[in-house]
Amino acid sequence: MNIPDHRKAIDKLDTQIVRLLNDRTKHVLAIGEIKLKAGEEIYVPHRERAVLQRICHLNHGPMTNDQLRAVYREIMSSALALEKTLTIAYLGPEATFTHQAAIRRFGSSLHYSAQKTIADVFTEVSKNRADYGVVPVENSTEGVVTHTLDMFVDSDLKIVSQIVLPVQQCLLSNARRNQIRKLFAHPQSLGQCRGWVQNHLPRVEIIETSSNARSAEFAAKQKNTAAIAGLLAAEKYKLRVLEFDIQDNAANATRFLVLGRQCSPPTGKDRTSLMVSIADRVGALHHALAAFRRYRINMTKIESRPSKRKAWEYFFFIDCDGHYLDQKVAKAIALLEQECSYVKVLGSYPNTE
Repeated sequence: MNIPDHRKAIDKLDTQIVRLLNDRTKHVLAIGEIKLKAGEEIYVPHRERAVLQRICHLNHGPMTNDQLRAVYREIMSSALALEKTLTIAYLGPEATFTHQAAIRRFGSSLHYSAQKTIADVFTEVSKNRADYGVVPVENSTEGVVTHTLDMFVDSDLKIVSQIVLPVQQCLLSNARRNQIRKLFAHPQSLGQCRGWVQNHLPRVEIIETSSNARSAEFAAKQKNTAAIAGLLAAEKYKLRVLEFDIQDNAANATRFLVLGRQCSPPTGKDRTSLMVSIADRVGALHHALAAFRRYRINMTKIESRPSKRKAWEYFFFIDCDGHYLDQKVAKAIALLEQECSYVKVLGSYPNTE
């Protein structure tokens, strides 16, 4: 085949693709109408996971699975937008890694609402001004985001999904590297890139900022300055990328939580997040955690936080494999409730990443 023949074939396929996409969307809208009448949630993480797994199983190339998932993310995002005007609140400002994570999960067709604080994200969702919220919870290099954990103490919101975003930190500037006199950086990002900065910009003044996007904004406005931020910030503030991947840990990733009002149903591969408070006595934590050992449940994470209600009282945040409706997990939670003064299920959600 020559080039005109290939182009004719492409045009013919495009005609079929457009028709099939609209046919698919009609079915999605019909399902959405049924859900709305029944008072059910439009966004369903377990169904999303099943669709993405199925299309990857059908894929025989040359497109990669990641490329195919990105295409379907936008197909599903446009369908969601037609079903209902969904608003996603996230820790802003615009062009942060949280914003990037939200787009990665929900696509670009929905309405995004940047919030100043993590507390504001919780408030927007709890007051129904946003349908879902996206907040960071931990970074593989810098550790847990404590304020997110603290918010769950008084909130009734549930974790409905998680997003694990590989973090690509970049050096952004419109100056040459040898002209840089000031470096704007969020403390978390600076911590992830400290070795690189010390080796390559040892005499540059470092100024801490409230977010990566704010760092990029300052660097765009001031001469002979640079910022540590991501590609989304470079695009928004029209900065050149002087260096890619300046994080010290190549496997650097941040985990984000999607907040909603209802837990996802079991999928067969889930994670459950719990918050517990134990009595102030010797061996209390050991006895409480025995519930996971007894029912052979893999506990993947535990963090302690001061309760802020009483001196030397702590809440423990626990992640474990399984769904809270699974028989083994339900039995373990029942045993936890016997050993602990307080147990709260923060959510069960697909353990997709």
